[in-house]
Amino acid sequence: MFPLHLAAPPELVNVGVGVHGVRGLRDVFRLPDLWQLHLYGYSADLTVAGTTYAVAPGWVSLTPADVQVQFDYRGRSEHLFVHFRPREVGEPSYVPVAQDAGTAAPVLSDMLRSAIGASPSGSARVVAEVWAALWRVAQLPAPLTEGGAAADHSAVSTAISYIEGNLARSLTVPSLAAIAGVSHNHLTRLFRAETGMTVVAYIRQRRMAHARHLLVSSTLSIPAIAASVGIPDLQAFNKTCHRELGGAPRAVRAGNAVVDRQG
Repeated sequence: MFPLHLAAPPELVNVGVGVHGVRGLRDVFRLPDLWQLHLYGYSADLTVAGTTYAVAPGWVSLTPADVQVQFDYRGRSEHLFVHFRPREVGEPSYVPVAQDAGTAAPVLSDMLRSAIGASPSGSARVVAEVWAALWRVAQLPAPLTEGGAAADHSAVSTAISYIEGNLARSLTVPSLAAIAGVSHNHLTRLFRAETGMTVVAYIRQRRMAHARHLLVSSTLSIPAIAASVGIPDLQAFNKTCHRELGGAPRAVRAGNAVVDRQG
């Protein structure tokens, strides 16, 4: 599961209808600073950070920024999509990568199609429609983990909650497992199943997402930002920025980092 901040309206970048599977049966892409919401009208394999989900009509997926996504289609495929940036305000909701929206699917479809049809695209009405749809997705009943163990879901949620509140501290898989009340290996398996990522990759992604936010939206010094995300070694922070954000911290702050985008 991923933490999604919904206490404030998101910054909406794009909402529309995507038609795929016509020229090719596979798409692979990564949006470095945008979350993705998809509501599916077809069956396909969705692979997020190495984990594959068999999506079907009425399924919905939420993918955080800077996570690789792969679609394997079975023919012409149409979905509704939203690209957005959450505003990191308040406590986050924890959402699965993909799940069956069930009886909420037609409601979500109506909300997103209303947003698509409204004008202008950045108007308060459009943002409100998308914001409401995101809340509806966040409030869907959480799918059971393999074996139907609610305790397993709780263990991952506990680990994620601790990570989010302690990015500046040393975070290790054994310590998180102890906090969650499960073994190291069990947390590793559960985490991968629910989030599509390893624990270490998740920590890195959240640290660098927060670092990007502070670099772009604050006047904090680079050493202060590095310390606030648990990477006080400036050489290590610079190297991680290059690898994860596409450039040095100063380049990210100036908007000159090199990133790959695909709509």
